[in-house]
Amino acid sequence: MIIRPETAGDIVSIGALTTVAFAGMPYSDGTEAAIIDRLRADGALTLSLVAEIDGVVAGHVAFSPVEITDGAQEWFGLGPVSVEPGRQKAGIGTALINDGLDRLREIGAAGCVLLGDPGYYERFGFRHHEALRFPGPPPEYFLALALHGSMASGIVQYHKAFYGAAA
Repeated sequence: MIIRPETAGDIVSIGALTTVAFAGMPYSDGTEAAIIDRLRADGALTLSLVAEIDGVVAGHVAFSPVEITDGAQEWFGLGPVSVEPGRQKAGIGTALINDGLDRLREIGAAGCVLLGDPGYYERFGFRHHEALRFPGPPPEYFLALALHGSMASGIVQYHKAFYGAAA
């Protein structure tokens, strides 16, 4: 498996992979591939990594900037993360997330947030923090990881691409 930044030649594969990976998931509204496209169109796809196996894109993870009401800078949102359904539970998602977090650390990112299953994401160091909030979903599913410095506090706003808007 090779983990690398996306190239222009990966865009169609990333869209197809993301669509199939989220199909039928009860927590999905089916817009994940469009979110990635809108982030890319807005230049807000800070990191877009693919896992390539035998020349085929088998996994993808996106990281994009978030805003926090306390004014904290250099915080990013993790997601969507997708793995080809037949290859799930084989460590591809874990490898993508670990690589992405390492790359965020290298560029001096302050931290990362996500909305997801604590049972899965706590293995990477993500935790729920009462002082950092994302309105709407149950709070225990909104997790954060400080990469440099202290934990931010306040309300988190994802990029507008998550809400159906692009530039």
